[in-house]
This record gives sequence, structure tokens and C-alpha cells, in this order.
Amino acid sequence: MPDDLPLAPARGRLTMPVCASAARAASGGTAVSAGPAVSAAEPAGPALPADQPAGSAVPALDGSTPYASKPSTTSWELLYGVVFLAVLALVAFSGSFDVRTAIAVTSIAAMAPWYLLVGRSHLQAAEGTVTRRAVIYIAGIVVLFIVAVLQNPNAWFLCIALLPQCSEAIPDRRALIPALMMTAAGAVSLGYWNSSSAGVATAVVLFVAITAFNVGFNGDLGRIITQSGERASLIAQLEETRAELAEVSRQAGAMAERQRLAGEIHDTLAQGFSSILMLIQAAEAQLELSPATARRQLGLAAQTARENLAEARTVVGGLASAQLQAGTLEDALRRITERVSAELGLQASFTADGTSRRLSAATEVVLLRTGQEALANVRKHAAARNVAVRLCYASDRVRLEVTDDGAGFDPAVVNGGYGLRGMRARVDEAGGTIAVRSAPAKGTSVQVEVPA
Repeated sequence: MPDDLPLAPARGRLTMPVCASAARAASGGTAVSAGPAVSAAEPAGPALPADQPAGSAVPALDGSTPYASKPSTTSWELLYGVVFLAVLALVAFSGSFDVRTAIAVTSIAAMAPWYLLVGRSHLQAAEGTVTRRAVIYIAGIVVLFIVAVLQNPNAWFLCIALLPQCSEAIPDRRALIPALMMTAAGAVSLGYWNSSSAGVATAVVLFVAITAFNVGFNGDLGRIITQSGERASLIAQLEETRAELAEVSRQAGAMAERQRLAGEIHDTLAQGFSSILMLIQAAEAQLELSPATARRQLGLAAQTARENLAEARTVVGGLASAQLQAGTLEDALRRITERVSAELGLQASFTADGTSRRLSAATEVVLLRTGQEALANVRKHAAARNVAVRLCYASDRVRLEVTDDGAGFDPAVVNGGYGLRGMRARVDEAGGTIAVRSAPAKGTSVQVEVPA
């Protein structure tokens, strides 16, 4: 059977090693409480934040039990080493070096390789579990300590380092068993080698005090383990929720990008291809009757194709409209108005009122695309003789109006295709308003207002 096979289920781990609390209690300090509460808004990650000190709380991302604090092993090994060397020197040089002293020194010295070969790997890697290796290590420590302390009562000071290790290796109430055995051995040794009334009284008092401390500390440890379990459950829920939110956010982002691309393709490429097809069909009809008219219409189709190609490149590159890059918003609206006039042979006019000025790129794109869509509807559905495009600058808003005298429609009956929905979506996103007014045989007016 392997040495690291767990003998008990994991129940969490100390907020900090017991040795810290034992050392502070011995020096009159206060016990260290559990680590900071987990914040639902705190981003969890596999790495410590740059400003988070080493040894602070790190939520586990792999389902393992998180700890309120995982202290630096080097710091506590330094404490163990200092206590070990001090007690070793005290035992070796406190009196004559006889057989008893040699046995005690040998037992204490044997604890160092025993820790390095057996205990250290468990204390560094165990995550609140009780393994066979831990039991073997603590059993060996208890035997070596009892041998040493029965030969020299000064070895009892090793409890400052060894009792915390008991609770670290066996993080439940079973750690009281080796702790009480070592405490009892120390008390017996002190009472035996100093059999005076004062010596026996000191042994009894120390035994009661250390026993009371261990019982109380293990009670606190149980509560900390319970809190760690609750914290583990909370962190697992937070991780699950965060993963779900990340997936929802990713899907929403993908949907928004698909809608953006659909709108760009509809307002530029689809309308351009529709215009090219219409011009080519018109040129075919005029090819024999009026070659000059056919050539003019083919020229317009070629120009529209070039503009469509430029728009395709800007859509792929995520840039501003190619028409806006070539000039101002007024220039772009004037060009598309003249294009409709040339394609359909109707009277189309563009006017601009107010003080002309540059707007934000997003606002200019909304107004341009809305104008393109409104004129595309005139081309496809209105059969109009006149169309007017008007751009009005106000102090805090800009209004675009596209009006025709075509066939019109009943807005209550027509639910609108993608074009009208796309216009409304663009305008809503810009924080503006759109109004479509129409009636059968009375033309159509599209009015858009957006913040300047």
C-alpha cells in the first residue's frame, strides 16, 4: 500500500500553521484569525495579483479545497530550525555530557533527517488530508521526543516546534493524541529529575497549561476547517457562475458582431450589388436603342462596383466607411443622392442647414447608413419622381430627413424588412430617434435625430 494513501477524508487546512499560533501564544501574542472573506467581485485566476503578498489567500480553480492562508514553508522551517538548534545546544551544554545527555542529543539530532526524509514532503504537499506517511512521521517524532525528554527535561522546549507539526500533519482532533503523549512525557521527566515539591508543581502546572492550550486550539482548528469547507463551496459556486457569465458574454459578443456585420453588409454591399444589377439590366435594354445611354449606365455600374469593393475592404478591416474617409458627411450624402438621381432619372436634391461641423465617427456612420437605406427603399419600392435629402445641424442634435413623392405604404400593415429594423437598431444604439411617416400614394418621409 503506498505511503501517501489518505487515511481520512480531506477537511480543509489550517489558516496558518499551528506553530505560528503556538509561538505567538508562548510570547504573549494573539492568535491569527482565518483569512479574508472571499469577494464575489474578486477575479480569480491561477496567478497571484502583482500586489498580493506571498502566502496570502488564493482561491483554488481546480476544485481543490482553498485555504484562508498558505504560509511560506521556508519561514516556518526557519522557526523549526531555530528552536531545534537552541534546544539541542541547551541539552548538550546545560550540564556534564554523560550517557543520558548523549542519548538525548542523539534523539534530538535524529529528528532533523527524519523531518527532511519523511515529514517535509507531506507538510508541503498535503492539502488537509491524513496520510499513512503523516502518521508514520508523527509516530517517529513522538518516539524520539519521549526518548530525549526522559533523559533530559530541557528537551521539553521542543514542543514549541513539534506540537504545531502534529496539528499540521493531522488536521483534526486526533492530533491531540501525540500532543498529549509528548506533554505527559515532558511532565513526567521534569517531575522525576526534579523531584522537589517545586519541581513537581511546575511539571503539573505546565502539563495542565499546555494540555488546555492544545484542546482549545484544536477546537478553534475545527471551526476553521468548517469555515474552509464553506469557503470552498462558495468559491466553487462563484467559479461556476463566473464561467456561465463568461460564456453568456462571449455569446452576446459574437451575436453583436454578427448583427454588426449583417448591418454593414446589408447597408453597403447588398445595396451596391442591387444597384449594379439594376444598372446592367437597364443598359441591356438600351444597348441597341440608345448605346450612349447604355454606356452611361454601365459606367455607373462600374463606379458602383468600385465603391462596393472599397466598402468590402472597410467592413473586413473594421474601419470607417470608405465614403466618409473620402470626405465629410455632407459630401457622402450628396454623392449617394446624386447617384440615385443618375440611376433612376428622377429629381433628387440634397441640402444642409445649420453650421456644418465634424461629428463623431459613430454618429456619421449612423446618419450615412440611414440615408443609404432610405434611398435604397426609394430605388426599390417608391417609384418616385422627386426625392429630397436634408441634413440639419442643431446645437446638440443632428437631423436627417429623406422624403419622396412615391407610392408610399401603410406603416400599420407593413412590418418592415431588415432595412427598417436595421435603421431602428442603428439609431437606437446611437441614442437617437427615428420616425417613418407614409401613406398609400402619398410618399414617404424618414426622419432621424441623433445627439451631435
